[in-house]
Amino acid sequence: MEKIKVLIADDEKDILEIMAKKIAAAGFDVVTASDGVIAWEKIQTQSPDVLVLDLTMPNMDGFTVLKNLRQTPPNDKWVPVIIVSALGDVKDMERGMELQADHYLVKPCTVEEILKGIRLMLSLAPQRRAAAES
Repeated sequence: MEKIKVLIADDEKDILEIMAKKIAAAGFDVVTASDGVIAWEKIQTQSPDVLVLDLTMPNMDGFTVLKNLRQTPPNDKWVPVIIVSALGDVKDMERGMELQADHYLVKPCTVEEILKGIRLMLSLAPQRRAAAES
C-alpha cells in the first residue's frame, strides 16, 4: 500500500527538519518546501494527501498558497490543510478558516499535536473527497 504523502511548508529550516523527521518516523511519506512558491509547485507536482502549512513564508505566503489550492482548477478542495503558524491572532485564524483551512495550530506546538491533526484530517478525507467531487 502506498504511504500517505504529507507536504510540510515552512521557511524555518530547523522546524521544517524536525517536523519532517518525526512525521516520516510516524510512517508518512514527507515532502518539504521552504517557501510558498516551492510549496505551490510541489502541490501541483507531488499531489499531497495532507498539507501542513506555515503562513509567513517568503515569495508567497501561506494564505496565498491556500487560496490557490482551493481556487485553481483542478482544485483539490478535499485535500486537508493544517495551518501551523506563529500568527495566533483571531483575525489570522478567521482568515485561514475563510480560505478553507481545516485545522489551525499556533506555534509553538508539538509534532505530536500536528500528527494528531494529520490523523484526524485523514479520517475525514474520504467524506470530503466525495462531497467535493459531487
